[in-house]
Amino acid sequence: MGLAGAAVAVIVWGASGVVAKELTMSAPAIAVYRFAMYGTALWLFLTIRRKPFGLHALKRSLPGGICLALDVFFYFYAVKHTSVTNATLIGALQPILIMALSMPLFGEKPGRRDVLAALVAIGGVVAVVVISAGEPTWSGIGDLSAVAAMLSWGGYFITSRRAQETLSSTEFTAGTSFWTAALNIPIGLALQQDMSGPSSGQWPLLLFMTFGVGFFGSSLMNWSISRVPLWLASTMTLIIPIVASFLAWWFLDEPLTAPQGIAMAVVVGALAVIVIGQSTNDTPADDPMPSIV
Repeated sequence: MGLAGAAVAVIVWGASGVVAKELTMSAPAIAVYRFAMYGTALWLFLTIRRKPFGLHALKRSLPGGICLALDVFFYFYAVKHTSVTNATLIGALQPILIMALSMPLFGEKPGRRDVLAALVAIGGVVAVVVISAGEPTWSGIGDLSAVAAMLSWGGYFITSRRAQETLSSTEFTAGTSFWTAALNIPIGLALQQDMSGPSSGQWPLLLFMTFGVGFFGSSLMNWSISRVPLWLASTMTLIIPIVASFLAWWFLDEPLTAPQGIAMAVVVGALAVIVIGQSTNDTPADDPMPSIV
């Protein structure tokens, strides 16, 4: 179930870059509106379930909120200044960071085959980025922003595992949503970004980002992180660039060459080796799968 939840999350996340590029709002404005609305929805959900969201949960979710706020800002900035393919592929290098930290922090030890397959997948990711360099949609500052987003995202995964030792996945997601919205306000004002909301015709895109990506992406991944090894959840994110690149080619007319397609196939194949090799034993957990939309 943990693997299934992570799989759905990364597929939905793959669509978020395309939607963000179509929104005419600034990067911090997208973060503020999206996470404020989703955090409020989760707060209402917890209140209805008579599990009020208190200051303890807000305090425990602060480190994750800081990491997520930086990740969201840098990622949305990246997709608006470089190709969606590059922004998501650079973010997919996150498993290197997580594999290096998951053993000393959580005692996890991926097998040699898993490490080798992950390195092959990462090599495929790097190949796609190198191939796309120099194309009209490529931007050095955009790629650097994507690197910053990747580092912040790695921090989010680690803080998520830590926080869920005392919080449910829903409490953690609600807390990080509020922090992400709050922290992007001063970021946007300091950078003199337009913080206005969407036009009437763009509300459907923002609502999809808020609830579609929020529930099927953020909530499901946070739920899954406590049920599978952290390095495995991180490695699953390698499917995001495949989905994003295909959708960017289909909807935004971003170039997708045959060599890039071959490199993507390598990523998918290596990821399949890792997933198939995992044990089918589920990890028991008290927190049920999130059930709101």
